[in-house]
Amino acid sequence: MSWIITGTQQYPAVIGEPFGGGYFAGYISHTADGNATHALIVAPRATGATGSGYTLTNALAIKNVLSSTPGTSSVFNGKANTDAMLADTANIYPAVNFCAGLSIGGNTDWYLPSWYELEIAYFNLKPTTSANVTTVGDNPYSVPKRLYSYTANYPLQTALALFASPSGAERFSSGIHWTSTESTIINFQNKYISLDNGNSPQLNKTGQMNVRAFRRIAL
Repeated sequence: MSWIITGTQQYPAVIGEPFGGGYFAGYISHTADGNATHALIVAPRATGATGSGYTLTNALAIKNVLSSTPGTSSVFNGKANTDAMLADTANIYPAVNFCAGLSIGGNTDWYLPSWYELEIAYFNLKPTTSANVTTVGDNPYSVPKRLYSYTANYPLQTALALFASPSGAERFSSGIHWTSTESTIINFQNKYISLDNGNSPQLNKTGQMNVRAFRRIAL
């Protein structure tokens, strides 16, 4: 393994390497200036994901009712979105409850990733050879910052056998995955990403989709 060490803190350095109870999926910049503020860790597929194509097969909804949830519109901070949903005890949030209830590798700080967090994982660990949707792909919070859309052939399928379909042991399912980011267009919908082609529309929160948990390490 290749780690960056600052003082007593270790940080992952190579995309896809095991780290922090899961696998390093990339860096994010909460300051949107290209300087990394957090390392993103994606949960193991066998225990930290659920839905079509995963070991755990239950697809989950974001919420039990069609309504807005204050504090869940962040496109880059899935932990904040998750905490806001957990604080709303008047409603049920199946996808968030799944993530927040995980204990993997001694870590219990798993959450439902935001839109741009999951997009970083797609960009770095794309499982399939499918053509990308070319109307999305810019991510001002990625490291390095990306201010351009995908092309049909960029990003390519990951070169990491561990994450590549059809047989990579830690691959993302190619299905659609929820993010914790509430839509700013229709507030009873949330953003999602297809891990097949990168498409990222929104859907009613009561719809059931794949879920894969993240955690993060502050740099």
